[in-house]
Amino acid sequence: MEQQFYLENLNETKKVSRLLPLIDEELRCKLLTSLADRLESASDDVVKANKEDLKKMSEENPMFDRLLLNESRIKNMAADLRNVASLDCPLWQTVDNRIMPNGLEIQRISVPMGVVAVIYESRPNVTLDVFALCFKSGNACVLKGGKEADESNKILVKIIQESLEEHKISKNAVYLYPSGRENTLHLLNATGLIDVCIPRGSKALIDFVRSNAKIPVIETGAGVVHTYFDADGDLLKGRRIINNAKTRRVSVCNALDCLIVHRERIDDLFALVEDLLASKVEILADKDSFLALNGKYPLLKEAQESDFGQEFLGYRMSIKTVNSLSEAVEHITHFGTQHSEAIISENLQTADEFLRTVDAAVVYHNAPTSFTDGAQFGLGAEIGISTQKLHARGPMSLNALTSYKWTVKGNGQVRD
Repeated sequence: MEQQFYLENLNETKKVSRLLPLIDEELRCKLLTSLADRLESASDDVVKANKEDLKKMSEENPMFDRLLLNESRIKNMAADLRNVASLDCPLWQTVDNRIMPNGLEIQRISVPMGVVAVIYESRPNVTLDVFALCFKSGNACVLKGGKEADESNKILVKIIQESLEEHKISKNAVYLYPSGRENTLHLLNATGLIDVCIPRGSKALIDFVRSNAKIPVIETGAGVVHTYFDADGDLLKGRRIINNAKTRRVSVCNALDCLIVHRERIDDLFALVEDLLASKVEILADKDSFLALNGKYPLLKEAQESDFGQEFLGYRMSIKTVNSLSEAVEHITHFGTQHSEAIISENLQTADEFLRTVDAAVVYHNAPTSFTDGAQFGLGAEIGISTQKLHARGPMSLNALTSYKWTVKGNGQVRD
């Protein structure tokens, strides 16, 4: 009976999705702006609900920071809503236009996906990001949050639906699907009701979605991130970049997991990682880097093979020593997830080879991977970082939530 109820709700969301592209752009902006105001006014209620979720998680859990909502973060969420409202509408844009020899006018025009389902863990701010981006791009959305953020997600969706009804738009434009792994499986089998599913979260979540989905999937999220310090790397730049990439926010997918260092610079290794001590980052070092840091860096352990290819999402980092750029690229190719990878080098030829050779959604030269973010790319809020190659790659913002259709205008032509 429960599953039948969920399917009925999905059917209602599918129906609404056909009407959302027809909404006037001025109304879209007005709703998102008023939603930001409503969110700020309900700040106390949101924090109260969030505290109920936080009671169920240890503060030592790296996910605790992702789950936490406070007045400052709520203000930032409201600012993100206003920012999305101000962005250009991605709908009905002419991507291609041509007049054929027979006089047919053929255009390729951007249109919504339809119903976008997003499955995510721990981060209630995603609830608002997804709704805002989907609504702005004319899509309905189905939100499948983790049970650890259930109370937070419920109140945020309640606020969204109140704003929808205030503006005479069906509240079914957003549907909070029940939490729980068993419900995820049912959602992934909702063929005909979901146009695309986007999982955001751990590698385990993404693997589960990929293995069980009967609906189209765009993979995002899991990031095993490397930074290669080259033989020609600048020490001061490297020190700042490594510290920022690792410690800015350890629980996000663009955080540094593995530092790769050229053997010629092994004597500079302690200077490169010394700033990490202030954040109590534990280092898991291979044989050569362990010898270089032993007795200098107190939070040091010898790395096991299983420590490479790990997305730590906490205050841990591995170090791999290599003899060349090609060895660094080989390590990244073997252990990376095609998310974000960086090189620190003053040799432009080496840097260019790295940028061309490494297969990832985003590659950096002399900058930290912490910049992998839709807002930092000037795209506004993002729905995730796509690590695949079909349809979208890298930060997915408004344009990535559209498909296209061809329109053909004639004047009685027929085909020979």
